[in-house]
Amino acid sequence: MKLIDVGISGTFESSDIMITLERNTQKGIIINLKSTVKEQFGKQIVKVIEETLKETGMTDVIVYANDKGALDCTIKARILTAVYRASRSTEYVWGDVK
Repeated sequence: MKLIDVGISGTFESSDIMITLERNTQKGIIINLKSTVKEQFGKQIVKVIEETLKETGMTDVIVYANDKGALDCTIKARILTAVYRASRSTEYVWGDVK
């Protein structure tokens, strides 16, 4: 998939995460993480974000993540939603993504 627009997903509510994706004109994935639980779970949050992006084929993207204690499954769902929105994809393959 290719990013066409900015993709946004999630909320600022407790146990959720707000994800914003933008195209990176440079190479690679850049993750800007703000989290109420960054000290305890920051590395895991970044890992879930990176793995989910790689599963969708995203390689050059800037991620702004504002976490309020979201579980891994919520983080993954928010990333996937933002990717589909940013790519304007209508081909949802939710069940095929690990």
